[in-house]
Amino acid sequence: MPQITFKHASWRPLVAALLWPAVTLMGGCQLEMAGMTLPSPYYLTDDVQYYTPGPEFKLAREAAAMQEQAEAIQSEQQRATGF
Repeated sequence: MPQITFKHASWRPLVAALLWPAVTLMGGCQLEMAGMTLPSPYYLTDDVQYYTPGPEFKLAREAAAMQEQAEAIQSEQQRATGF
């Protein structure tokens, strides 16, 4: 099977040179310049998602239910023994 070869492979640097500005300008990522982290140009139109801080212990209701159940069992045992 014959293999196709290109005599002039100079199209690759040309394509890279044409695509590089488009990739860098349309990327929209943060930029670090002179030690400062600058935001993307779209930071004013970005939809910021804010989640209110929740409780530190995520299972507060479950822990309260387990403690209430343990107290109920303990009070039943105290009634049975007469304490």
